Amino acid sequence: MTQVALMGYGRFGRALGSLLVESGMGYRALDPHAEVPEAHRATSLPELIAGAELVVVAVPVPRLHSVLQALRPHLRPSQLVLDVGSVKVKPVQALAEVLGSEIPWVGTHPLFGPLSLAMAERPLRVVICPNPLHPEAAGRARRFYERLGCEIIEQTPESHDRVMAHTHALTFFVAKGMIDAGTGLEVPFAPASFKALARTIEIVRSDAGHLFAAIQRENPFASEARGQLLKALTEIHEQLQRQPPEPGAPEAGRMAIPTPEPGPRELAEYRQHLEEIDRELLVLLARRTQLVQRAARAEAREAGQGKIPDREESLLATRRAWASELGLEEAEVEAFFRAILHFHRS
Repeated sequence: MTQVALMGYGRFGRALGSLLVESGMGYRALDPHAEVPEAHRATSLPELIAGAELVVVAVPVPRLHSVLQALRPHLRPSQLVLDVGSVKVKPVQALAEVLGSEIPWVGTHPLFGPLSLAMAERPLRVVICPNPLHPEAAGRARRFYERLGCEIIEQTPESHDRVMAHTHALTFFVAKGMIDAGTGLEVPFAPASFKALARTIEIVRSDAGHLFAAIQRENPFASEARGQLLKALTEIHEQLQRQPPEPGAPEAGRMAIPTPEPGPRELAEYRQHLEEIDRELLVLLARRTQLVQRAARAEAREAGQGKIPDREESLLATRRAWASELGLEEAEVEAFFRAILHFHRS
């Protein structure tokens, strides 16, 4: 069994620990600020590192350098050290300064979090930044993450952080601004366009809202991306403040949002939407299968703690109620979910 040392057992460390167990890997974890399960708890750095093939440092980016310095006397050249920060330029600099050419290391960024794992989202993707000081280390990191069921993307630290600045950092920036402005988050009705934004905001808040400052300050390109967005929004705001055109006159250039190319004809469009929905249903079924398997393992662990009630009839009653609320036939929806339950038992 591959043995992994987790330095840090916060929200991501705990989620990674569960993924390691599911993948058949053992781990020990050390975190003076978190409650680590006794079966996986290390009480000192030597105990954490002893026998580990991989050392995953899952601490906030500002703490990474000092944590690596504390780990360094206990590390051996046969071990591989990975960081999991959401930025890469500064962590890679810290890894190079502290571990250098003596201890193999790779900068990595798992593009998933506790919410993604809890909802069994797939695919799980990880960015790996190959390290010229240890050419073989990227291959070892790749095999580790592939064993966890991840797809691998290779990037340089700079290219990774540029992409994250214009995606990850800007998403958090917009979400933070809308939250602080109180922009319609509690309204009883909203158009579809806002509902999509509201879902994004909720994902940010529930999955990694505590990382907002680090994502903005530790990414060397985030300030540039924010500045470009603010400049564009300011220009649009100023144009909207100017005298509007005559009634019936078209809005000039910048005030129009480019429309997509003409889509398929009506019947073909309906069929295309049905294809997309069917694909989404299969993706959801795959995710549900993952969650059922996890629940079965948790049920097996808890079986010795008392009888676990049969939830099937309660589940079906709830689905019938949901069907009624949505104007669907309760009996047909119940048959649909009975088929799903049978699918998971087979």
